[in-house]
Amino acid sequence: MALLKILNYPDKRLHKVAKPVAVVDDRIRKLVADMAETMYAAPAVGLAATQVDVHERVIVIDVSDAHDELLVFINPEIVWSSDAKKKWEEGCLSVPGIYDYVERPDKVRVKALNEKETFELDCDGLLAVCIQHEMDHLLGKVFIEYLSTLKQTRIRGKMKKLEKAL
Repeated sequence: MALLKILNYPDKRLHKVAKPVAVVDDRIRKLVADMAETMYAAPAVGLAATQVDVHERVIVIDVSDAHDELLVFINPEIVWSSDAKKKWEEGCLSVPGIYDYVERPDKVRVKALNEKETFELDCDGLLAVCIQHEMDHLLGKVFIEYLSTLKQTRIRGKMKKLEKAL
């Protein structure tokens, strides 16, 4: 396993739309293992392949307190979402140090593959937020795009300064 480099906003590669995974093979299993290691090391609760410059529909998530309940979503799709919405404070490994509130459906049902089979999972709370956040990455969208234009401009400026400092 290996730690992967996480792209930082405003890197244009974060806006690429991920392609479906054709077959779950050893390459995809290695990607999942490397993404999980990267997510746990960060530490974070979710990571999309887009964030590590792999533009395929793969997400890893672990919202457990002990960080021992890894969920793998390959080719995920939301098949249902609640009308009820809730605001959650979100952050992102690709936008380090930035947190803000985003309103999203409170509950979702996601259909995906893991390394072995197709499954459906009903999600609420932090897991529902996380799956929606990571699926946005697969569509080339970063959470700050839900914020006002003024906030987006300020964040872009902060991130460019951070990039120059490194």
